[in-house]
Amino acid sequence: MNKFILSLATACFFSVSVFAMETPTTYQAETTKLVSAIAYNDYEAFVADGNAAFQALKRDQFEGVVSQLGSKLNGEYDIAYLGDLNQRSYQVTLWRIRFKSGGDDLLATLSMKDGKVGGFWIK
Repeated sequence: MNKFILSLATACFFSVSVFAMETPTTYQAETTKLVSAIAYNDYEAFVADGNAAFQALKRDQFEGVVSQLGSKLNGEYDIAYLGDLNQRSYQVTLWRIRFKSGGDDLLATLSMKDGKVGGFWIK
């Protein structure tokens, strides 16, 4: 009986975990757009969907990010959804960027509220 309860609890936990890891397509599209904007040095595309604070990002700040990551993001990579958080009324999604050529993965964090980007970081 105890093994059955443990198996049932494990199955329920696994089912909830799989359900929670479904990729939110709106956030995936936005993340892909922002990564591509960095890869192709497209400032206008990068800030287009942002709130007022995000759109206040200076072009030279954006170009600093491009100089660090742009050439790496021009290669082949996969973006995988890792999970999400609720922080300060923002929906925050976490993404792994894995390069097909190898090397270190990157962690991207997208913060959105009311359909607008409030923040995007790559570590």
